[in-house]
Amino acid sequence: MAMKNSYRQKEDLKNIEKIRELLKELPGFCREYFLSLESRKSTNTRKNYAYDLTNFFRFLQENNPYFEKKDIRTIRVEEMDLLSPMDIEEYLSFLQYYTRDGKEYSNSPEGRARKLSCIRTFYDYFLKRNLLKTNPARQVDVPKIKEHNIIRLEPNEVVELLDQVESGENLTNKQLESYQKTRYRDIAILTLLLGTGIRVSECVGLNLNDVNFDDYSCKIIRKGGNEDLVYFGEEVADALLEYLENDRDYKNPEQGHEDAFFISLKNMRLTTRSVERMVKKYTSNVTTLKKITPHKLRSTFGTNLYNETGDIYLVADTLGHKDVNTTRKHYAGMKEANKRKAARSIRLREKD
Repeated sequence: MAMKNSYRQKEDLKNIEKIRELLKELPGFCREYFLSLESRKSTNTRKNYAYDLTNFFRFLQENNPYFEKKDIRTIRVEEMDLLSPMDIEEYLSFLQYYTRDGKEYSNSPEGRARKLSCIRTFYDYFLKRNLLKTNPARQVDVPKIKEHNIIRLEPNEVVELLDQVESGENLTNKQLESYQKTRYRDIAILTLLLGTGIRVSECVGLNLNDVNFDDYSCKIIRKGGNEDLVYFGEEVADALLEYLENDRDYKNPEQGHEDAFFISLKNMRLTTRSVERMVKKYTSNVTTLKKITPHKLRSTFGTNLYNETGDIYLVADTLGHKDVNTTRKHYAGMKEANKRKAARSIRLREKD
């Protein structure tokens, strides 16, 4: 009998398949490194590492005199000691903008920093096992990352967005055709994202039995594969129930998608890309200059929760951040605003 896999298990299997495919293009010694990651990193992280290292070795093959025209798969681990910090810096410079296979690519400082981190840990692994003598990536400065203001919806913009989804105003005739079939679903998704701060991947991964209307909670799988329980309020509960009663209960999902909470027009589990397109469709009609993505809805929730509680640890826990410093970095500006607000509320003497 075939094993019935959850959404997360299916995603993991797809990632593992892609990792194995990419490993075929990499030097043989890379397999040992990826085996060491299996107990420590999620399949999605490992897949990203595989993409990053594939790009790095292709750069060496195309731009480094020693590795030029060399079959990447035959490179020996000791040859990595031939690279200098300058070689790594040249790679980071290359990443800013390049073309490959007719496509244009660019990387922000954040993207280049992540790719440098990948190379550093890659070298660290073989250095620790005395298979390499140097780690040139450790001698390269991390690209400077500018602090960005959090982009989030103001309360009036949240109201305008939800009103827009409920009415379908300003949609094109083509958009209105599908809107009539997805109205309750779309309202439920946006209300859920704004009311819980969960990630899109966590949203589309929901199954019917993950949502408990007795205690207003839903079970989700966080990044890294950990299970977590998220609570929601009455507005979210009402939107989810309306979707179930007016839309989901009449669906006839394709085989393998029967348990999915949110279903597409093709009667399959909704994808993250579909949600991203849906958010873009509605937010483009909201009278704001902000570029709103699902992650900005998550930031909106985090902002509201922090404003209500002032508890950065609660915000971190609710958003599923493993490190509270990640949360603190994003909400530092709000912390200062709260400190100013608190200072102004102190009265040393009553005014006449």
